[in-house]
Amino acid sequence: MDFSYIETLVKKSKDGDSASKEELALQFKPFIINLSKKTFIDGYDKQDIMNECYRILFRCVDIYDTSRHRFVAYATNGIKNSIYYLVTRSIKFSTIHGQSSQILTDEFVNSIVSDDMTTEDLLCKKYDFKPLEYAIKQLNKKEQTLINHVFFKKKKLKDYAISNNISYSYATKFKRHTLDKLHTHIDNYNQSKLYI
Repeated sequence: MDFSYIETLVKKSKDGDSASKEELALQFKPFIINLSKKTFIDGYDKQDIMNECYRILFRCVDIYDTSRHRFVAYATNGIKNSIYYLVTRSIKFSTIHGQSSQILTDEFVNSIVSDDMTTEDLLCKKYDFKPLEYAIKQLNKKEQTLINHVFFKKKKLKDYAISNNISYSYATKFKRHTLDKLHTHIDNYNQSKLYI
């Protein structure tokens, strides 16, 4: 890149010359393409990342002090920092709003659950009664209460959360943990019966 040529383009762009803005975009295109290829942001494709880079480039043009004569470094650092921020924000929100923390609404659950089969029926069909009984006995009192409340009494998880004075998101995670533990105990029971 010719730094003095870039500085001239920036000054003209600040004055409103659209041809200079287009030329400036062309000058930064290789850098932006390279950065876009190396970057993954959940929910963004390569073109979205490139558009974000161009948006940041023109934002840098707007706030750049032309007396400094260091636009290339200023713009590349600005673009990299903004993309880095998007990546970290994406990672942060994927842990907060990702699959492991997804909260299912009653409406969604009702839309995917068949009226003919309850969770209890599915559990009993998949496993004999004895492994299920064994697995439930292996759970602690809080976990047994959750299973009884949600699956056998067929009450809502939201009601369980309210009656136990816990948040709904914690109740969802606790339910997932309890079901995983129940599944492990059923597998252990079935494995032990294979060797007897």
